[in-house]
Amino acid sequence: MDFTVPQDLEDYYAELERFIEAEIEPLVAKDDNIRFFDHRRENARTDWEREGLPNHEWEDLLRQARKVADEAGHWRFSAPKKYGGKDGSNLWMAVIRDRFAQRGLGLHNDLQNEHSIVGNFPFVAMFEQWGTEEQKQEFILGGFEGTRRVAFGLTEANHGSDATHMETTAVRETRDGVDGWLINGEKMWITGMHVATHCAMFCRTSGEAGDARGITCLLVPNPTEGLEIEEWMWTFNMPTDHPRLSVKDVWVPESAMLGREGLGLALAQSFVHQNRIRQAASSLGAAQYCVEESVRYARERKPFGEELARNQAIQFPLVELATQCEMLRLLIYKTAWEMDNMPHEEIEKTISDKVSMCNYWANRLVCQAADRAMQVHGGIGYSRHKPFEHIYRHHRRYRITEGAEEIQMRKVGAYLFGYLGPRRGKFG
Repeated sequence: MDFTVPQDLEDYYAELERFIEAEIEPLVAKDDNIRFFDHRRENARTDWEREGLPNHEWEDLLRQARKVADEAGHWRFSAPKKYGGKDGSNLWMAVIRDRFAQRGLGLHNDLQNEHSIVGNFPFVAMFEQWGTEEQKQEFILGGFEGTRRVAFGLTEANHGSDATHMETTAVRETRDGVDGWLINGEKMWITGMHVATHCAMFCRTSGEAGDARGITCLLVPNPTEGLEIEEWMWTFNMPTDHPRLSVKDVWVPESAMLGREGLGLALAQSFVHQNRIRQAASSLGAAQYCVEESVRYARERKPFGEELARNQAIQFPLVELATQCEMLRLLIYKTAWEMDNMPHEEIEKTISDKVSMCNYWANRLVCQAADRAMQVHGGIGYSRHKPFEHIYRHHRRYRITEGAEEIQMRKVGAYLFGYLGPRRGKFG
């Protein structure tokens, strides 16, 4: 067994660090762009007069960073080579995301809106596996070129984690000789609709409430007649790009269907593992950052004439967090490596529980680490002049989104007790 990070990965990460210093940091230093990362960050990023949406200048800066990263060959790293990427593996992405987050807040990797100079593209995997050739050309290449952006329309206000009871429906209807679908319903927390050109709308097309089959994914143009943004949901960490929306008599042609009719939930699951392992790596890196900053501060701060770090009340909680970081890092890297060494369809059958372990524990750990960092730093740690409150507010949502931690624990339980996975039937 060899736990050494491959040398070619170390070399590539060193290249990324040089790129950040040469191209990304100068963007932050330009004009007053630092306002998006210092104590003014939430206010600078948010257009309070435009229903709390992201400020145009903030999103322009993110686009600039992605553009220079793409020109340097980094942004599409995880995408297939035929789309201009480098076939970046799950292991490499996990290591990069972990180390990026350890650097702290910055333009290189600000996950409030999933921005990174090394991008994560779940829709590429989804279209590659389920899309027609026309859809691949339009949405994968269009996504990289900036002409297409797809929002993920799964969640509903009354059915968060349970998509099988969704109330949005689509029925077949022919218009002007063209077969298609008529959609009615509501969706909630559909991130990025303010810039999306399409919404991948999941609808009940057959079966009964509670059935896993009978849900179909339809690509709905945005804007389109009958699709209304009812409100933008203000959140713990602003700005917001999460709306509640309604669809009333929205018609799309048959060609708008992504994947097979009735198998939409399988499509939704097709990329969740990549998202979860990379999100886990980011949360781990942010947790490590909080620990390291706390250690540094505790050595420098000298209340009553002695280093704060001399107190075991300071040491022991950070020791426990540091221990958990080390153990979790090994599990994340091992799980990512296993994902790279099996067919995509085998992940759900064999190691989906390990992916869930990584994700729910990392998201919980970063919240604990940010909270401890605030406590160690005292008043300045609670202020926005340190990044810990931002880290806590941002990563706290991941304990709910991308599968709430209870849903992930249920998956682990199903594997552990033999209801799913390799142990299925062992106790039976």
